[in-house]
Amino acid sequence: MKHHPRVKSSVALYTISAIGFIVSLHAAIPSYFNSSFLASISSEKAVSIIYLIVSFITILGLLAMNNIVRKIGNLRTALLLIIIQIAVFYGLISSYSPRIMIVLLILGMCIVSLISFTLDIFLQKNTDMGHTGGIRGLYMTVNNFAWVLSPLIGGMLILGNNYKGVYIAGFVLLLPMLYLVYKNFNNFKDSHYLQISFINTFIEILKDRDISKIFIINISLQTFYAWMVVYTPIYLHNVIGFNWTEISIIFTIMLLPFVFIEFPLGKLADKKWGEKEMLTIGFIIMGISTGSLFLFPEKSLLIWTIMLFITRVGAAIAEVMIETYFFKKVDDKNPEILGMFRITRPISYFIAPIITIVGLTYITNPYLFLILGILCLLTLYPILTIKDTN
Repeated sequence: MKHHPRVKSSVALYTISAIGFIVSLHAAIPSYFNSSFLASISSEKAVSIIYLIVSFITILGLLAMNNIVRKIGNLRTALLLIIIQIAVFYGLISSYSPRIMIVLLILGMCIVSLISFTLDIFLQKNTDMGHTGGIRGLYMTVNNFAWVLSPLIGGMLILGNNYKGVYIAGFVLLLPMLYLVYKNFNNFKDSHYLQISFINTFIEILKDRDISKIFIINISLQTFYAWMVVYTPIYLHNVIGFNWTEISIIFTIMLLPFVFIEFPLGKLADKKWGEKEMLTIGFIIMGISTGSLFLFPEKSLLIWTIMLFITRVGAAIAEVMIETYFFKKVDDKNPEILGMFRITRPISYFIAPIITIVGLTYITNPYLFLILGILCLLTLYPILTIKDTN
């Protein structure tokens, strides 16, 4: 292979990246509008409760994934999940009952996390340890390009307060996803997955101080994402007063760092720089820029675009370093640890609503950004005490 000579299968890597792009686009197009859609058919307080339910179900699903993958294989698991998701999204675009749509939306948000889990196993199987950073950086860059496109696409698909267009797009994307997974991985051979109980997996993680710290660091990053994805669109629309076209422009520019800096930084982590130093830089940028957002209560497209862009520069640095560090430490025979690692995302959807519910009891909306910024800076403690992989 030209760029990654030790990658077991260059074709598989590019195929997984293409599928990852479609999965990310499927998840991302509705993602920034789900909370506003839910707020339009329920209360903002109910939105927090719905996300807590999503988190709980996703955690249970990820805990069950090891047994499911071991029994029926990763390919069958992926295909089954995509078929269920097709049915869920068909229901979303054909139903007009708020209650049914809320249930289907909860299922849809849970299932996409499980589909992403199966892609992680496909990717891990085709990754050489010496190029983990470059490969994860490439994969994440392709996926994040989908997140950059999604606010712009989603903004064009929303007509007034009608959100059906974003779910139609999500449904259509599932069809090529199903075809590509079946076509390219019908001969996929599963690893001999180690069978370890949840308790033993948890103990194993706790014993390895570096792994347990990278879990804590990832929970902090995922809490940042969860809070931003759920509450920033509502805040910008309802409090600051931006319309959806303006928000789409802000979010598209905001997400560009994920496309431009993760791949080169991943390669640098393989060759020259340690993940620890870059993690420190990433969280300092995140903490200071996020904490500063409460200083800008006025409606300024330029200021909000610049400030949110800076927050994502820090997040992009942190994200690729966390992924590189974790996948250098854990191989594809340990889906239990991978499952636990992916649980950090739904756990963050517990933490984010708690920050909001507790925070709003004592402070006003803008100061929630300050709390989130402080959380990012507090994460510097576990970062500074981990050992670099280099």
